[in-house]
Amino acid sequence: MSKKVTPYKDSKLTKKKQVEQMFDTISENYDGLNRVISFGIDTSWRKKVIQLVTETQPKNALDIATGTGDLAISMAQEGIPKVVGLDLSEGMLKVGRKKIANSSLANKLELIQGDSEALPFEEDSFDAITVAFGVRNFETLENGLKEIYRVLKPGGIFVVLETSVPTKFPFKQGYNIHCKYILPTIGKIFSKDKVAYKYLSDSAAVFPYGEKFNNILKNIGFINVKDKPQTFGVATIYTASK
Repeated sequence: MSKKVTPYKDSKLTKKKQVEQMFDTISENYDGLNRVISFGIDTSWRKKVIQLVTETQPKNALDIATGTGDLAISMAQEGIPKVVGLDLSEGMLKVGRKKIANSSLANKLELIQGDSEALPFEEDSFDAITVAFGVRNFETLENGLKEIYRVLKPGGIFVVLETSVPTKFPFKQGYNIHCKYILPTIGKIFSKDKVAYKYLSDSAAVFPYGEKFNNILKNIGFINVKDKPQTFGVATIYTASK
């Protein structure tokens, strides 16, 4: 990443600890605000991720930066026998566990607290790994991706859904207005954490999207790397294998 952006500029904590603290704070209203900020479009992007994964018929899957577990829950609902969701924030995970409590998913879906840059799994553990709007929160992007490569089985699929920046007029201009003014304003009004949504905007702006991210994946060792821009380029789905 060309520039390290952290949630709390005056904090002496590492980026990792700051991100954990931020998501703990906003966990209760995170899902609702996400739907508002993205105008609900993010649900269609997630459906595409799930389709890409289920087409490979994985026996298990790992969802990193799972948050409140929406993507992990959807994968379990689609019939993947074993799904693990991992996140730094215990606050976000508590919200996710409430969603699956006393449901038929309880036996096939586990939500655990953990560090994406020190995954608590053996090499070649998962047929599929996903990260939705989470790789830009890694303390060190390459370290997190190396860990994902380590625990992905040979031939397995890795799918990333992440924000990107449109390049064509007027979508580029509209995106900039949305990120600089609309998103932080909504966050200030409705979130307990007044700087959280500014961080989410700022971190998206500096993320090495498109071909730059493709090259990072290739340098780590991933193969069959492809990117698919979504909704005029405001988000991108990346797929890769090992």
